[in-house]
Amino acid sequence: MTPERPGPTVPTATYRLQLQPRFPFGAAEAAVPYLAALGVSHLHLSPILEAVPGSAHGYDVVDHARVRDELGGEAGLRSLARTAREHGLGLVVDIVPNHMAAFPRHNRALWEVLREGPASPYARWFDIDWDAQGGQLLVPVLGGRLGEVIEDLKVDGDVLRYHEHVFPLREGTGKLPLPQLIDAQWYRPVWWRLARTELNYRRFFSISELIGVRVEDPEVFAATHGTLLRLLDEGVVDGLRIDHPDGLADPEVYLRRLDEATGGRWTVVEKILADGEHLPTAWPVAGTTGYDALRHVEGLFTDPEGAEELLGHYRLFAIPRGDRGGQWASTVRRAAYEVVTHELATEVERLIRVASRLCATSPDPALRDHAPWALHTALRELLVRMEVYRPYASQDAAEVVTEAAAAEARAAFTVPEEAHAVTVVRDLVLGRIGEEPDLEEFRARFAQTASALRAKSVEDTAFYRYVPLLSANEVGGEPGAPAVAPEDFHAYCARVQRDWPVTGTVMSTHDTKRSADVRAAISVLTQCPQRWDDVLAEVTRADGDAPDPQLAWAAWQTLFGLGQADEERLKGALLKHVREAGLHTSWTEQDPAYEDAVAAFVSGGPCGAPGQLVTALRDELAPHILANALGAALVQLTMPGVPDVYQGTEGEYRALVDPDNRQPFAPQQTASDKADLTRAALLLRRRRPEVFGASATYAPLAAEGPGAAHCVAFVRSGEVLTAVTRLSLRLAEAGGWHDTSLPLPPGRWADALAPEREYEGHTRVADLFARLPVALLERVGGR
Repeated sequence: MTPERPGPTVPTATYRLQLQPRFPFGAAEAAVPYLAALGVSHLHLSPILEAVPGSAHGYDVVDHARVRDELGGEAGLRSLARTAREHGLGLVVDIVPNHMAAFPRHNRALWEVLREGPASPYARWFDIDWDAQGGQLLVPVLGGRLGEVIEDLKVDGDVLRYHEHVFPLREGTGKLPLPQLIDAQWYRPVWWRLARTELNYRRFFSISELIGVRVEDPEVFAATHGTLLRLLDEGVVDGLRIDHPDGLADPEVYLRRLDEATGGRWTVVEKILADGEHLPTAWPVAGTTGYDALRHVEGLFTDPEGAEELLGHYRLFAIPRGDRGGQWASTVRRAAYEVVTHELATEVERLIRVASRLCATSPDPALRDHAPWALHTALRELLVRMEVYRPYASQDAAEVVTEAAAAEARAAFTVPEEAHAVTVVRDLVLGRIGEEPDLEEFRARFAQTASALRAKSVEDTAFYRYVPLLSANEVGGEPGAPAVAPEDFHAYCARVQRDWPVTGTVMSTHDTKRSADVRAAISVLTQCPQRWDDVLAEVTRADGDAPDPQLAWAAWQTLFGLGQADEERLKGALLKHVREAGLHTSWTEQDPAYEDAVAAFVSGGPCGAPGQLVTALRDELAPHILANALGAALVQLTMPGVPDVYQGTEGEYRALVDPDNRQPFAPQQTASDKADLTRAALLLRRRRPEVFGASATYAPLAAEGPGAAHCVAFVRSGEVLTAVTRLSLRLAEAGGWHDTSLPLPPGRWADALAPEREYEGHTRVADLFARLPVALLERVGGR
């Protein structure tokens, strides 16, 4: 049975719910009345298809044909959709086209490939290089080398068992002696450490448990999208969020196929744009999921001079080496070298094999006589110099893999003549030389490897090493230049309204390393860097047991952002921090002594008496933290684009990196200024969609007077006005607003939170912000 009435074609606002066995469709259905009253138009659901049992996120899909049973199955989803429609809400669903869970038995498609090999009809689903590893798919699940653990492998009927892992046996091999039986399979169980260099299947980033899917194949697309497309056709689902399209062989081809199959439904892509990078205009999507908006909003509330001063204090306190957290660019470059030579070594080796084959078989003599080591060096040096995630077929790849980068890469060769390998590799990437189909494979795999490298080296490594201002270390962020000037913010908004007016915007997500409210607190430190340095001097005297000063700086900032912290939450986040940083311990080479020292430091420092000095400063700065939090929230809710509200963030929401930020949702029960402001903005958007939508306008509004630089304001379609306080602590130190005024456009303007309060003409900003440091006004009188 389909829902009673269709939802809006384009959302006015979405609300992200993290589905999991502890929060299934039924729990989401119970929250519908609350969310409808909040003012959103759509529920934004995390992945809904069958995933690994117990998965708390759903990105490890095992069966695209089924709605996840642990969430309530398709019946539960349909019930949620009906209830949502009854309250005027639609559904947007997060989908995962790039990868599946690799080796649980529940992945039937991969199970058949393991059993039947390349002859399986499912073999085309996965990026497997059958020419490598003797035609066997490497399965990196063994706790030690095969000879050390072979007694733990057991034949059980028609399957091979290794602890919790189960694998099918190739027909006719079940009675062979165990060593011969293993050699006779289409797969080979190996020590998990071999995944770094020996794998012959494409992964999601460097996660061996997630295998890449060849969704570029029309048959694979149809098989993996059939259920979702049926749910769209039947009106159960209204729109889509696409997870990590950069992992695909050709995102544009995929998105065109998807757009055609969905009839042009509202779709946003999790595309991370570097500073100055633009979404390819050829992509038939509404825009991104909104990390570019997050960077601009976050930067608006960051003091540029204070951020620079804070950086100086950090360098004196932590004494980081330049390429290990002291300088942003060099930290990123070093991390990229580490990732490309270690975690992504197997992906690079596959690229080298394809490049070598292209050179060896080319009719062009200019491609001959390039040694694999030279191609390897050229590939490595070009990859680490990329400043965006990847090149695209519809854009000039020469603007991404630049000649300047190639010139730098050539310097890595001792013999100048051998540096010609850089020219060859760059020309292959640009499609200038080489023969199909190997050339097409090379270009796709180069792009896929580049995106994995960028994600792992920047988001998952450099963000945990370069830590002067943790609020800047978010997906899509630019920690080396964290502040955004008001004029640059306005220019960004004007461009979004012109080019991508219904793109997504976010401030908190399931992937942000700190929620918006935690970042709002940390950003205040750019307005008082000396006070922060003084407090750190005090806590260091009180507790000098930090295992290293970089970790101490990050830990104290984390405490400041979070406030009074549960010890286990803080330990978990900081343990993840040091493992991701990889400077003293890591996920794969753990140093128990160092990690124990981190835990002891958290107990005695941030969660002990010294931590009270930091939380006391936070309490003292509470009004300015609130100004940042409310300002960022209102800007996101009223700027161009479709705002996505992460579960719980309509009120105060302090969360750290996952899994801390992925707890089961519970409606906010406590009234707060933020909740009231969020509700007012969302209801206004839903009531007047034309003011904010594709045909709307955006116009900056400049304040006048001594405090003008601290008031950021804009008008949407001449009907709704947003005004927020920027850098409120600096403003207070300068004596306040004085006679600063905001010249309102013609007409009378009513406060959305208190309609009895009206303003007209030149309005004193002090009056406008008398109750809150932000104002949301709606025009009620004539022009």
